[in-house]
Amino acid sequence: MSRIANQPVEIPSGVEIKVDGQNIRAKGAKGEMVLALHPTVKMVQEDATLSVKADDASAVAMAGTMRSLLNNLVIGVSQGFEHKLELVGVGYRAQAKGKVLNLSLGFSHPVEYAVPEGITIETLSQTEVLIKGFDKQKVGQVAAEIRAYRPPEPYKGKGVKYADERIIRKEAKKK
Repeated sequence: MSRIANQPVEIPSGVEIKVDGQNIRAKGAKGEMVLALHPTVKMVQEDATLSVKADDASAVAMAGTMRSLLNNLVIGVSQGFEHKLELVGVGYRAQAKGKVLNLSLGFSHPVEYAVPEGITIETLSQTEVLIKGFDKQKVGQVAAEIRAYRPPEPYKGKGVKYADERIIRKEAKKK
């Protein structure tokens, strides 16, 4: 039995939900998103809450997944999501210019990352990058793509890392 699917999703003030068959459209201060529910899952709207129910016993896990996606949809259009990246290393720098993020990561060439639609990137300092958006999956994907240019290495800890990431360091080889 899915315990997550049993929890209702609270709709905050300022978020408008429209149900069109299996498609759910949420509109809020940060933007507008659409979620297509799985055919084996039904959603019930009661006042300021949304409940997700499975059609049969085999779709209980899918009901929990759809409830989590629906919750992320509501949070995204009302508050938004953000990831913070840190650049660790001598000469590692980031600079946001319009829809392009310029990165100096120790390569012989600068790395230019084109920012996708619905995402905003700010550079808080030369070594801190803040990624914001209303789609949780897209914000996480952009953060992972930027981190993939130079993931942190275990010997010196240099690279692009998440702000809350802890790098497990290795000891250097001894003679």
